[in-house]
Amino acid sequence: MKLTLSWLRDHLDTTATLTEITDALTDLGLEVEEVVDPAAKLSSFTLARIEHAEPHPDADRLRVLRVETDEGEKQVVCGAPNARAGLVGVLAKPGDYVPGIDTTLGVGKIRGIESHGMLASERELELSDEHNGIIELPSGQVGQRFVDWLAENAPEKIDPMIHIKITPNRPDALGVRGIARDLAARGLGVLKPLEVQAVAGSYDSPLGVTIAPDVLDRAPHFTGRLIRGVTNGPSPDWLQQRLRAIGLRPISALVDITNLFTFDLNRPLHVFDAAKVQGDLTVRGARDGESLLALDGKTYALRAGDLVIADDHGPESLAGIMGGEASGVTEATTDVFLESAYWQPIGIAATGRALRINSDARYRFERGVDPAFTRDGLELATRLILDLCGGEASHVVETGAAPDHARAYRLDPARTQSLVGLDIPEAEQRATLEALGFRLEGAMAHVPSWRPDVQGEADLVEEIARIASLSRLQGQPLPRPRAGVPQPVLTPLQRRESAARRMAAALGYNECVTYSFIDQPSAALFGGGSEAVRIENPISSEMTHLRPDLLPGLLAAAARNQARGFMDLSLFEVGPVFTGGEPGEQAVQLSGLLVGGNAPRDPHGSRRAVDIYDAKADAEAILSAIGAPARAQIDRKLDGWWHPGRAGNIALGPKRLATFGEVHPRILKALDVKGPAVAFTVHLANVPLPKVKTPTRPALEISDLQAVERDFAFVVDNRVEALALVNAAQGADKALVERVTVFDEFKGERAEAQMGLGKKSIALTVRLQPKGKTLTDADIEAVAAKIVEKVGKATGGTLRG
Repeated sequence: MKLTLSWLRDHLDTTATLTEITDALTDLGLEVEEVVDPAAKLSSFTLARIEHAEPHPDADRLRVLRVETDEGEKQVVCGAPNARAGLVGVLAKPGDYVPGIDTTLGVGKIRGIESHGMLASERELELSDEHNGIIELPSGQVGQRFVDWLAENAPEKIDPMIHIKITPNRPDALGVRGIARDLAARGLGVLKPLEVQAVAGSYDSPLGVTIAPDVLDRAPHFTGRLIRGVTNGPSPDWLQQRLRAIGLRPISALVDITNLFTFDLNRPLHVFDAAKVQGDLTVRGARDGESLLALDGKTYALRAGDLVIADDHGPESLAGIMGGEASGVTEATTDVFLESAYWQPIGIAATGRALRINSDARYRFERGVDPAFTRDGLELATRLILDLCGGEASHVVETGAAPDHARAYRLDPARTQSLVGLDIPEAEQRATLEALGFRLEGAMAHVPSWRPDVQGEADLVEEIARIASLSRLQGQPLPRPRAGVPQPVLTPLQRRESAARRMAAALGYNECVTYSFIDQPSAALFGGGSEAVRIENPISSEMTHLRPDLLPGLLAAAARNQARGFMDLSLFEVGPVFTGGEPGEQAVQLSGLLVGGNAPRDPHGSRRAVDIYDAKADAEAILSAIGAPARAQIDRKLDGWWHPGRAGNIALGPKRLATFGEVHPRILKALDVKGPAVAFTVHLANVPLPKVKTPTRPALEISDLQAVERDFAFVVDNRVEALALVNAAQGADKALVERVTVFDEFKGERAEAQMGLGKKSIALTVRLQPKGKTLTDADIEAVAAKIVEKVGKATGGTLRG
């Protein structure tokens, strides 16, 4: 919606500045998109008087002028035919930017004579297309700013244009008067009264109008009248300037008047050349095979039922959207039929979208114009046509009636405080609604016909708060449920998620955020894809099921990165996974994925392929960060997407804390991921909570006694796992044994040659940490004997000789 400041002042008696008005409009919800102020680009130009003019010695069409300016007398070379002594014009000095020629002036030489500036034409200052001579002013003082002279003598030439973004729920603001009403309610002026005086017709219209019964719900009200003897010449300058300021091209007086009413009062109109209409007009639905050559020069094939205004020949106008060229007015038009009607918004929107026609009329009718202003709009337009084009008006032809818009809602002054938080006195609330056109009867507020968006009591509150300004809101702290230090708001699981996420990032992983929906084949690879987790209305064919695991999304991200040349990847994600569609059938996991090498290539041979131990170490680090017990079991009760011999679970009895290992080659092939690829999944909710809840960390336990380390090498069967030896040694003396680690494994043909067929050697380091006294040799030997005994019973291993 575009308007000019002077146009706004036709409806609003105000002394507010342009800045005050634009700031208020945005605050009222009518966001200002752009302001074009012609005065801004003319601020540097001043008035000057030519004291003497003589021909240029080397050019017949040029003159050398002595010009009196506010900086003294200057010499200017000018080629304008009207440059003469005594003329008061507009001077552009060196350093001034001239918008019409897109040039910043400097002191120049023209045919050998210096020129200190130029006297400008209207086109050079972008005031009009006139360029046959320089500007001649009938008055003005030397040195006076040109914009000040224009403000006093021709304010329309520097009239600022305001472009406002209108939301779909505010059709009343699609007219200048509606915008003025909002500003008046804000207190930036007084809304001028709009007087509607009926034009007395002097004869019956020879053109009749009927509305077909089957379209009465879409075209409830039609008014019109014939005006004969009009002269359709150019519209007056004030009207042309008003339309040009908002980007419209003046066409003729009749067309310009209809455009004026569209933007001035949000009342689209149409004029038919009565001489081109055959018979009476009928508002009806289009028939199969009918078409319309519209005013935009395009022929539209109409759908059956599209609302049209037709004569005996066929459609003459697409109702509420665009007129037809066949009955359009021209300069030769002498008799016109002026139409002012109300069209149901949904029908207009449907037809406009189907035919892909965008027009100012459609834009307004599909949002909702004032149904009660149909007849008044006709009377006002008739008066302006008679004033500008002459002619004689007939009696009004009217069929149907304006739809009933009457509705009222109770105004509860206390509700403004409860809904918005503004304490506005009841008297101010009532005054606001009255200024916006509401009629108050006791506690009931009757909604004006031009506000179809007001549909309840809450909308009354919104209007009051909007006019009062939401900028008056002051932040208030929410009341605390209990005094003192606030209680934590995050649940233990939420805190655990945060700690796990930070640790994964610290380990060098990049976080991914993927959709919780995946395709059915990918879900089936990870034990999902059942009907219980199928999405009823998926957004795409690749998002049909809830994910059963986080790894499908990470593997898909890895495949996309590999396709673009990124082969070494460290990715992780925290999010929900789903085993079913019922409450409680979802859990939060953290999954990490390592693909490619563990380090960049370097001359020291540091790079190697990622392996199961990388995933295991990272999983253990994250478990440690979220408070998992240091000692856990490893089992191999694996899901089908893990490599059966190169993966394991970290568990506490039957409760699985994490899974780590290589992803099954079948999965990698199906998801187009080039290995090696190892991964881990941490089940955050399965980690037991600490038995003692305290906001502080436990005290650090250290010993001032010397720790002792002893190495053991055991000969065991090849099928025995190293973890069995570690667990057995760890349980030999839980008080003294602090840590057990594997530091060597000797197996293969050479090992079997020394130790026997099917045998291997596993070497352990056991760290003993005394608590009460320093260990003696006897104490150490006793613990060593227990370790050998425990390992022997658990694995059948013997000390290697």
